[in-house]
Amino acid sequence: MKQSDITPSITESNRAAWDEAAPLHREHNQADLLARFRQPGHSELDAIETAILLDLGVAGKDVAQLCCNNARELISVRNMGARRCVGFEGAAGFVEQAQELNAAAGLDCAFVLGDVYAILADYDAEFDIVTVTIGVLNWMPDVDGFFAVAARLLRTGGALFIYEQHPIMDMVEPGEVDDPVAWNYPYFREGPRVYTEGLDYFGGAIYEAKPVYENQHTMAAVIMAGVKAGLTLKDFAEHPHHISNTWYNVERQGPELPMCYTLVMEKP
Repeated sequence: MKQSDITPSITESNRAAWDEAAPLHREHNQADLLARFRQPGHSELDAIETAILLDLGVAGKDVAQLCCNNARELISVRNMGARRCVGFEGAAGFVEQAQELNAAAGLDCAFVLGDVYAILADYDAEFDIVTVTIGVLNWMPDVDGFFAVAARLLRTGGALFIYEQHPIMDMVEPGEVDDPVAWNYPYFREGPRVYTEGLDYFGGAIYEAKPVYENQHTMAAVIMAGVKAGLTLKDFAEHPHHISNTWYNVERQGPELPMCYTLVMEKP
């Protein structure tokens, strides 16, 4: 079976699982985020992400975020002076949270609900910057197809900026700070892992959830997906710091691994 044949079923299953998790994430985060975004100019971006966006000249640019979740990063980008900001997201529950945060900030970000692989051609060549942040690529069954979507959204000369967990982390069993660091999974894994324990990364609740399909993409596969999509490499860096809500055991105990990376690719 071709990848294009199985991608819609996997993305729909993942979408349903994330919609199921949205109320749990709301309970943990939404009130605090609303309070913070009521402060003028608030940003949820860290120093590394901020510096790269400034280097890309984000002020006055049109920016899209793929799989924006509650859009805390996109709203922060708008507060940096971006002109038009559009977030694409598959889970309706997170779009609702994004709209609330946008209203609290008094901003005009727009949000498009739907499968990221099926973004309408109306958005082609509409953006100067496309961003992807933590916790996206693992849920994408077709990494080449994902980069092809990002590339077509970009204008000539535009940039794709990714700030993600490093794929090497998927080899390690995540845990709390005192949990043992166990290397349980292969780096070159074929096919997705399927979970039904839920997606409550904040409270850690285990519940009987809709199945979610987590895919392993090597660092080479990610970079080459951009190349295949016609993008050129501008900057790539691996970082030892922790940007997810898992692997606190690795953060505390080591060994020192590349826990995340930044990748900037341009559309010639």
